[in-house]
Amino acid sequence: MKFSPVTLVEVSPRDGLQNEPEIFSTAQKLELIERALAAGLRRIEAASFVNPRKVPQMADAEAVMAAVPRRPGVSYSGLALNVRGAQRAVDAGVDEINYVVVSTDSYNQANQGCPSDETLRGWEQVSALAHGAGLRATMTVAAAFGCPFEGEVPVARVVHIARQAAAHGADEIILADSIGVGSPADVAQRIDAVRQALPDAALRCHFHNTRNTGIANVLAAMQAGVRVFDASIGGIGGCPFAPGATGNIPTEDVAYMLERMQCAGTVSAAALADAAQWLAQSLGRPVPGMLSRAGMFPRAAAPACP
Repeated sequence: MKFSPVTLVEVSPRDGLQNEPEIFSTAQKLELIERALAAGLRRIEAASFVNPRKVPQMADAEAVMAAVPRRPGVSYSGLALNVRGAQRAVDAGVDEINYVVVSTDSYNQANQGCPSDETLRGWEQVSALAHGAGLRATMTVAAAFGCPFEGEVPVARVVHIARQAAAHGADEIILADSIGVGSPADVAQRIDAVRQALPDAALRCHFHNTRNTGIANVLAAMQAGVRVFDASIGGIGGCPFAPGATGNIPTEDVAYMLERMQCAGTVSAAALADAAQWLAQSLGRPVPGMLSRAGMFPRAAAPACP
């Protein structure tokens, strides 16, 4: 099967680092962003505008956005959990606001301090705020495949939130497996349900590799027509408010698969593997991604003997 090029949204500066015990300096975050750009990535989630007491790893969001390299074709997004965070993101100079609504009350309460419908009601204002500033507004439906507190999430609930996202102008709707419980069958089912309800919606997927199904889920989503995916260099990350929500899908591993499938666009898996090695050195421990350890294939030929 031949696929059209896939776009990867690099989330390691935000979703990657927010769950790591180490707090990267602003300079380290900027180097991570530079390495992502050098590998060919052009959409980067650079920061989250959340309470720094709860997520100290993101306390320098404004400083990061003030220093990111501005280049043609590069878009920086900032995550927001409420209208106040969205206003901070606008003021900081993001190109895109990614607003998060969790599909269940228990998880939304843990993550955002209120029931999910309360967060959902803020979406209209956030979308208007973003579009009024000439920015893109996307919504992430978090825990769209399962909740660490309530278990299975009804497909109808995911569709309901997606409908509300579309009703107030979402430029993209992200279905997120925030705790890495989904299977390819779940992916196909949820994408199909949202597409039936919203045939013109632009969909994106965000998978975690907690149970080693992340890349299989990427392929399932590609087969269902999705062409935009979040990924994190090294496979680092997770949610500090969801028990057991470990790493994202590794950008370099996904890029390797896409290169072998001839749909990676201009993104370099080899450069991303180098970035993952740098990240592992900076963290002082191995990262979950496999390509930076296994290496590219085919390997470069050894020089001939004279």
